Amino acid sequence: MPPHSRTATRPMRADARRNYDRILAAAAEAVAEHGAEASLEEIARRAGVGSATLHRHFPSRQLLLEAVFRDKVEALCATAAGLAAEPDPGQALATWLGAVARHAVTNRGLAASLMRGAHDAAHDGDPSLGATCHTMITDAGADLLARACRADAVRPDVSITDLLTLVNAICLAVEHEPDGAAQADRLLTLALTGVLIMSVGDGLGLPVPEKARR
Repeated sequence: MPPHSRTATRPMRADARRNYDRILAAAAEAVAEHGAEASLEEIARRAGVGSATLHRHFPSRQLLLEAVFRDKVEALCATAAGLAAEPDPGQALATWLGAVARHAVTNRGLAASLMRGAHDAAHDGDPSLGATCHTMITDAGADLLARACRADAVRPDVSITDLLTLVNAICLAVEHEPDGAAQADRLLTLALTGVLIMSVGDGLGLPVPEKARR
């Protein structure tokens, strides 16, 4: 992902690019562990750079958090594009929804913090970021859902908004649990395969546990 346009007027040198990428990776890791209020000093330490280098690339916490969020969304879209070639469209959709769930759980308040900062006159946030990223995720998922529908792998009345709302609800329920990602994965699997044991229980391509078939 390119650096924020307000902080980059020309291509970065290779060493600056490496520092930028290390800061972004360290920030994503710190947010997953400690939430949107993760220490900037700790992020710089993990990235192996000084605080001055961090602030040179990201003059404010808001800009750093926006870059982390945007990078995660772009990764989700890339995952969707890769799954579009999978032979089982239903399983591809289910796999992507699992990736969305992991993304949401590891955000740990990031989206809410970004929305507050984007509309706060004291911050230099991008007020369009939320809508832009929502559209990117919705479009990526809609393509996978359409492919699954053509393969008769999902109910025809299901929309991508339905599925993303389901994922979001699950993730909000487990966001503050120590094993939130694992719990979200289990709950999403239950939701997609169904609780009742019936022949259409694996409609999105996820396997019904063998013991449940007995």
